[in-house]
Amino acid sequence: MTTIRVDIVSAEAEIYSGEATMVIATGELGELGITPRHAPLITRLKPGHVEVLQDGGERLQFYISGGILEVQPQVVSVLADTAIRAADLDEASAQRAKKEAEDALANRTDAIEVAEAQAKLAQALAQLQALERLRRNIRH
Repeated sequence: MTTIRVDIVSAEAEIYSGEATMVIATGELGELGITPRHAPLITRLKPGHVEVLQDGGERLQFYISGGILEVQPQVVSVLADTAIRAADLDEASAQRAKKEAEDALANRTDAIEVAEAQAKLAQALAQLQALERLRRNIRH
């Protein structure tokens, strides 16, 4: 089966580099499925999951805080501020972050605080969704 190289990089480190048959990510306008020989593309990514399907059928799950996806003829690059393997996510801290963001929204005082709280809530929810997606895949 034909593959394409995938690089997932955060501001701190390279998180993944390897071959894949498909990469699935959430762009600003919806879900993207990138396969070998995909047309060149650059798009912003929403906070959420990136899934890498490997040649043997294995699925690798990652959480990103948002970023850029670039498709070139031989490589797909995901550049994110934060990228974490879904298996390394901490559900308790994601739940805490969600609660703190919800509390901040309930007690909002100005537009800047509201925007910050909304961004934190979106990231916490995306982490929890990535964890749930990982759990569903483990059961199957």
